Amino acid sequence: MFVRRYFAIPAIALAAPLSAMAADQLTVKIGHVAAVSGPLSYFGKDNENGARMAIDELNSRNITIGGKKAKFVLLAEDDAGEPRLATVVAQKLVDAKVNAVIGHETSGTSIPASKIYHDAGIPEISAATTSPKYTEQGFNTTFRVVVNDKQLGRTLGRYAVKDMKAKRVALIDDRTAYGQGIAAEFVKGLQEAGGAIVTKEYTDDKKTEFGAILTKVRASNPDLIFFGGMSAVAGPMLHQMKALGMGKLRFIGGDGICSDEIATLSQGAMSDGQVVCAEAGGIEDSAKAGLEKFNANYKKRFGIDVQIYAPYVYDSIMTIVEAMVKAGSAEPAKYLPVLAQIRHSGLTGLIAFDQRGDIRDGTLTLYTFKNGHRTRIAVTK
Repeated sequence: MFVRRYFAIPAIALAAPLSAMAADQLTVKIGHVAAVSGPLSYFGKDNENGARMAIDELNSRNITIGGKKAKFVLLAEDDAGEPRLATVVAQKLVDAKVNAVIGHETSGTSIPASKIYHDAGIPEISAATTSPKYTEQGFNTTFRVVVNDKQLGRTLGRYAVKDMKAKRVALIDDRTAYGQGIAAEFVKGLQEAGGAIVTKEYTDDKKTEFGAILTKVRASNPDLIFFGGMSAVAGPMLHQMKALGMGKLRFIGGDGICSDEIATLSQGAMSDGQVVCAEAGGIEDSAKAGLEKFNANYKKRFGIDVQIYAPYVYDSIMTIVEAMVKAGSAEPAKYLPVLAQIRHSGLTGLIAFDQRGDIRDGTLTLYTFKNGHRTRIAVTK
C-alpha cells in the first residue's frame, strides 16, 4: 500500500502543469481540399504542398492567438475534381470543426462546397477558383486570392487580337463551370477588340479523342484556337492537332493549361511559342526574390518544381492566420470581420478583398512555352 501511494503522488503532481500547458495551447485546424487524385492531381498535389509548407512554417514561429500558443494542424482532403465528392468532403471538414478552409481547386467543386461552409459560418479562401459565380453568390465567408475569369478571359481575348493578330478564332470548351465561364469571357474580350468566333465546339473533361471536332475546326480556317479547360484535355488535343496537320495552328487558354504538364501530355507535339496561357495571378518584379526563395525551398522539400498555385495557397493560409492573430481568436465568427478587411503582404503581393471577397487590384501573368517549359511574357492587370 505504501509503495503504491509513493508512486501516485508524483503522478498527481505532474498532472497539474501538463493540464496548464494544454490549457495554454490552442489547436487551429486548417482544412485544405484539392484534386490530389484523378486527371488534375498534378495541380492538386501542388496546392496541397503549398499548404504543408505554410503549416510547417507557422508551427516553427511559436505564434500566439489570444494569449495562447497556437498549434496548426492541416486536414487535407481529396475531392478528385468532382462536384459531388466536393460537397461530401466539405461536410466532413465542417463536422471536424475546422477553423478555416483553403480550396477547393476548381470552380466546379468550389461553388457547391462554398454553400456548405457558409451555412456553417466557416471562412473559405480559394487560391485557384476563377469562375465569377464563386463570389457572386453573396456569401460573406467566400474569398479568393486570384483574379476571376472576367479579368482573365477578357484579357486573353484582347491579347489574341492585339498581340497575336488573330481575327478568326475557333472556340472549344469542356462544358465544366470553369471551361464555360472562361470561354464566355474570352469571347467578350475578343469581340471588344474586333475579333470573331468562326466556330464553337464542345468536349468534356474526360475525353481523349477529338478527331471529329478538330476536323470541324480545321474546316473553319481559324487563325487561333481558344480552349476552355484543363491540361489533361488540352495536351492530347494538341497531339491530335499535329496528327491532323494542324500543328502550326496557335492555341490559347487560361490557367487550366498553364503548367509544364501540357507539354508532357502533348507528347512533344507542342512547338515553341504555339501555346499562350494566363495564370490568374502575377508576381511583379519587386516580389521576385521572395517567390524565388519559396520555389527553391519547395523543390528542395518535394523534389519537383512549383506548378502554379502553391504560393497562392501558402499566402491564403498566412492571410487567414494574420486575421486570427489580429482578432485574438481562431473562432470563425470572431476573425471573419477582420479577414474581410485584411491587408496582408504576401509572397504573391498585397492581399485585400473587395465586398464580394474577390482580390483587389489583382494581376495576371501571360506565358508561352519554350522547350516544354513556361516562359513569362508579361504581368498585367
